Amino acid sequence: MAGQNYYLITALEPLGRLGDEVPITFGQLLEHIAPSPGALQAIETILLGDDLLQSQALLAGEISEVQPSVLTPAQMRNEEPLPEYLATTPDIAARRPASVDATWEAYYYHAWGIASAKPQSLLAGWIGFEVALRNALTARRAKALGLNEADYTIAEDLASQHNFTATLNEWAAAADPLAGLKVLDVARWTYLNQNDNWFSFDDDELVAYALKLMLITRWRRLGEAGQDKPVDDN
Repeated sequence: MAGQNYYLITALEPLGRLGDEVPITFGQLLEHIAPSPGALQAIETILLGDDLLQSQALLAGEISEVQPSVLTPAQMRNEEPLPEYLATTPDIAARRPASVDATWEAYYYHAWGIASAKPQSLLAGWIGFEVALRNALTARRAKALGLNEADYTIAEDLASQHNFTATLNEWAAAADPLAGLKVLDVARWTYLNQNDNWFSFDDDELVAYALKLMLITRWRRLGEAGQDKPVDDN
């Protein structure tokens, strides 16, 4: 119902730009929005994606510590099995021999199930946008390497229609991988600015806050490692 989260939303600290200080931790956000069960489930699903991203970076040796929100540290270190809903089904495993891609495909289908079961259009829209961006980037990389893009794209039926040509051209022209990541995250931030249902005070506005907080936190982690400065995302 529109307006049901007025006090939850107005009590939240405003967010800055990518790379700025993080005004609230993920744990604090989850505790804060607990009175709104629909938003809580959606935001836990969003933060699960952040856990998977951190886990992937940890296992690749890119980071040495993780800050889990949904998974356990042992799960993120691949010392314990992931939750059953992230287990790859036989059909996914057959299509995606790479375990990382199979896990992400399972995640997106799980997230879509959460989004489509409730009137949380932003979460559904975000999944469609994310899958489309991921697959567009994969296709560009596969073409450059002479690979078959169909072997690496995932959850094609969830992808929404977006033209990423300009974004991918800017990404390809970036000076280094970190600058390329900024291009992609600014595109994500722009999407949220265009779809955040500001002043609706419904679950979608809390979801938008969580998604932006996730992006800010990601860049703050990089900043703490001495790799980044705030980026102009307006």
